[in-house]
Amino acid sequence: MSTSSLQWVVSGYVLGYGGLLLLGGRTADLLGRRRVFLVALGVFAVASLLGGVVDDGTLLIVARFVKGVAAAFTAPAALSIITTTFPEGPERNRALSIFTACGASGYSLGLVISGLLTEIGWRWTLLMPVPIAIIALVAALKVLPRVAEDRAEGGHDLLGAVLITASMLLLVFTVVQAPEAGWGSVRTIGSLVASAALLGLFVFAELRMRHPLVRLGILRSGSLVRANLGLLILMGSYVAFQFVAMQYFQNLLGWSALGTALAFLPAGLLVAVTSTKMGDFADRFGTGKLIVIGSAALAGGYAMFLGIDERPSLGGLVIPGMLLLGVAFALSFPSLNIQATNGVDDDEQGLASGLLNTSGQVGGAIVLAVVTAVLTSGPAGGLSVGALRSAIVVSLILAVVGLGISAFGLRPAKPALVEEPEVKAYETV
Repeated sequence: MSTSSLQWVVSGYVLGYGGLLLLGGRTADLLGRRRVFLVALGVFAVASLLGGVVDDGTLLIVARFVKGVAAAFTAPAALSIITTTFPEGPERNRALSIFTACGASGYSLGLVISGLLTEIGWRWTLLMPVPIAIIALVAALKVLPRVAEDRAEGGHDLLGAVLITASMLLLVFTVVQAPEAGWGSVRTIGSLVASAALLGLFVFAELRMRHPLVRLGILRSGSLVRANLGLLILMGSYVAFQFVAMQYFQNLLGWSALGTALAFLPAGLLVAVTSTKMGDFADRFGTGKLIVIGSAALAGGYAMFLGIDERPSLGGLVIPGMLLLGVAFALSFPSLNIQATNGVDDDEQGLASGLLNTSGQVGGAIVLAVVTAVLTSGPAGGLSVGALRSAIVVSLILAVVGLGISAFGLRPAKPALVEEPEVKAYETV
């Protein structure tokens, strides 16, 4: 495969996942979370198997796209299963903390194991999810009870599904292709305008639907909106930073794939070890304070990496910086999940989960595209220390913005004005 087509092995998955998350979340609410989770997980396993055995580049990209679509239905269904199984409060907070710990452990182990498997053969990296998905599917059949779920009312909003899916697919496709086509090109600008137009038509349609795909009134929740913005910034800045750091470690310093993966391991291990306790912290201190501290740690970690040079200090820069980023994820990620789903009715938990996952995915795609443009505009193909620092500044600026948004959520709420009841003359007699 050529370099230009090879990027679609990654982008195909991103396109399917980011484009259909809202549809996946609402489908879980309408058809049942257990059913959607099981079917989507089965499709995920089959697509992973096909991606590992095909001998044609186009088929590989198609398999990755289908895998992303399956993940778009699996992820919000899984999160909404947790939020509807456990009541809001300490039990749900602890469950979401464990959920976060599993995600962090899988992510960290995936980086290291994929580095090892790639040394043996790239196909093993694509085949690794197959047995894991099968184990999860068998366990889900036994563990998830067949109970009457509190499903959303109404039928499928097909027009809304078509419009929002087309808008998200076009947005993600445009952002992924922008560094190659050029941000100022007619193609990029035209695609962004078309995506915005489709989104506008979606909002117009949803306001007139009796049973909309996305009840827009859910966005009146300030905590839900802040949580979505927070995850957009957290994932967007970190995905971009990770890309820059990999360029730095492997292409500039000459580290191996395994050595680069091990550099990220301290952050992942810190999250995996501490995430199970975040539920207790959220009960005691509240999610708002944890997100503020996590945002500050995120900015601090990026700021440390502005000191990179040709001979970085492991003990003075790499490990402390990664640990700060680990603290940021340990505090922010579970807290954002809790904040986004608290106060949401059970029949809209899939919608809230889909919105949150979409924010993180779209944030990652957009910021990565921006950072890629910053790198390629620098000298020496973007591999100079100066260009790498400029790219890290993008993540740092976003982290500072996220800190401001999270701090805004801590402001004391204005007390509601209560009118004194009118006293009638005969009532005073």
